Amino acid sequence: MKIKTLLIANRGEIACRIARTARASGITPVGVHSQADANALHVREIGKSVCIGAGPASESYLKIDAVIAAAQSVGADAIHPGYGFLAENPDFARSVEAAGMIFMGPTPETLERFGDKASAKEAAVAASVPVISGAEGARSDPEQIAEEVRQMGLPVLLKAVGGGGGRGQRLVTDETTLVEDIEGALREAKSTFGSEGLLLERFLPEARHVEVQIAGDGKGHVVHLFERDCTLQRRHQKVIEEAPAWGLPRTLLDDIAHDAVRLGETLDYRGLGTVEFLVAGGEYFFLEVNPRIQVEHPVTEAITGLDLVALHLRIAEGAGLGLVQDDLTINGHAVEARLYAEDPAMQFAPSTGTLSTLSLPSGLRVDSGVEEGDAVTPYYDPMIAKLIVHAPDRETALARLATALDHVAVEGVETNRAFLTALARNHEFERMQVHTRWIDGRLDELTQAPGLTRPDLWKATAAILFVTQSRSDTDANPWTNRDAFTGWRLGLGGDAIEAGQRVTLTDSDEVSEELRVSPVKPGAKYTIHSEKGEALILSARELTPGRWRVGEGDTVHLIDARLHAGVIELDTPEGRLVFRPAAPLAFAGGDAAADRAVTSPLTGMIVEIKVSDGQSVAEGDVVAVMESMKLEISIRAAAAGIASNISVSNGDMVDRGQVIAEILPSEE
Repeated sequence: MKIKTLLIANRGEIACRIARTARASGITPVGVHSQADANALHVREIGKSVCIGAGPASESYLKIDAVIAAAQSVGADAIHPGYGFLAENPDFARSVEAAGMIFMGPTPETLERFGDKASAKEAAVAASVPVISGAEGARSDPEQIAEEVRQMGLPVLLKAVGGGGGRGQRLVTDETTLVEDIEGALREAKSTFGSEGLLLERFLPEARHVEVQIAGDGKGHVVHLFERDCTLQRRHQKVIEEAPAWGLPRTLLDDIAHDAVRLGETLDYRGLGTVEFLVAGGEYFFLEVNPRIQVEHPVTEAITGLDLVALHLRIAEGAGLGLVQDDLTINGHAVEARLYAEDPAMQFAPSTGTLSTLSLPSGLRVDSGVEEGDAVTPYYDPMIAKLIVHAPDRETALARLATALDHVAVEGVETNRAFLTALARNHEFERMQVHTRWIDGRLDELTQAPGLTRPDLWKATAAILFVTQSRSDTDANPWTNRDAFTGWRLGLGGDAIEAGQRVTLTDSDEVSEELRVSPVKPGAKYTIHSEKGEALILSARELTPGRWRVGEGDTVHLIDARLHAGVIELDTPEGRLVFRPAAPLAFAGGDAAADRAVTSPLTGMIVEIKVSDGQSVAEGDVVAVMESMKLEISIRAAAAGIASNISVSNGDMVDRGQVIAEILPSEE
């Protein structure tokens, strides 16, 4: 059956990516969106989209009836679920087929088999694929789980049977937190995946995560598209992925791929899927199956030259794979980094806000679901973009990725850009001396702010550009109203700049400094004085619009500069830097009362209130548990006292900084 209209039951970058291939294949794509996504990039790019509900995913993207109704309203022949949301839901697949449309994914029966980790493990055992040892079957009784964990011995991994995407996993390493870990894992399993079932598995402390991309025609013909390495993870979520898996024997990788194909053949696998393994030494163990397209599929596309969405469409139309295993070869090396709106300094907590500046590098593949001016909301995954580099070899690919990350500029939210850059340049990662928990032991090192060789030079350059560009009398120039930014005024008339103009600039690390810019020779050279009394003499001249020549003595730097939306953006040899004019910071003294106000660290939903009015609490006690995007956070009391004025309830949405309770001093 030829697909003419395809409904994409997803959002963000994957919706945009599927739509592009659909159009190239002569298929009309139609999107869906929540009320919160009414102006989202995937809505704008697809061109036609149907609103299916409110902002929370449970009221929109996870509503089967609403998605089916949207597809029927536009006359869709097929539905592509992307990844996440309903992609692995067998009830959704059945509803699509019952409505007379093609579900672009495995059969409902396959989704049931692989969507539940317990049954997936049973399928692997039946296919003679090695599995990790542990308790057989799923468990939901806390006391039984605790007893079996003690019998197995720590460390033990608790895994929700319906988990995926890095969620639903808790590593138990300490007997003292065992009960708390079990309760949290059961709560997350029920609230997120609808089932309290947990698997108990032996934890492999220094394993690599290797996954195999498979594709099947649904009639027993299954091929693999080689493997990906996804070892770099934090909170069980992938950070940087690459293909192929470097540094492992090809014979071992061929054995893993063979087992992945055999597992797919046992169920006449249809569509795209990923079989995931842990590799420890010379052994490998089945982990799970993700019966859908993966976030990291672009690296496989890069090394094989295939468009996986186009292959998916071909399979859905009943045209088969159109290839055999011998047709596939590996070309070069590809690496992908996930740029997220999150704060590494706050344990990678999601960061919400408007992307006032978003500048992504050219010369590589960038898959993104947002543009400058878009908002990162608390409802969905905070991914900003995927940066994908393809090169002849791994060393070159990592070097190009690091350079590309240097030239990413984001304002309005915190990001993991510097963290990704540190990873791309890490010598242990370069030698692949890493494992799935490697990042956890090096967080301080990897999340330290990167140092610039000449921070004084670039800040001084930004000050010069601000002063010189502010001389424009054109109302269209956003820098014309400079009093609104800094409170100083340029001299009226003539080209000469009033000596010693004061400019306060704030960098991306929220560090502010007041500089004085004085002309040495009008229109050419300037002296810039820092707060420390140090001085730089620089020349600055705009060669072409946006292209500047900055000179320091005999040294010349060519940079690109953009003055936009209240910020100065410099693309320098050391990376892309952002400064914004700001009034001097006012530092207020600490207030003891502030420590007694329990505030939300993020925008998100309150999962559970742990205390009641009048209850005594100690410093560090958990007052409430909240969930924001894919993160569950315990909000703790900063001081001991009596809980009072609890202003929220379970299920309430709260804003970052919102006061949810107070801790009053006890009479003692």
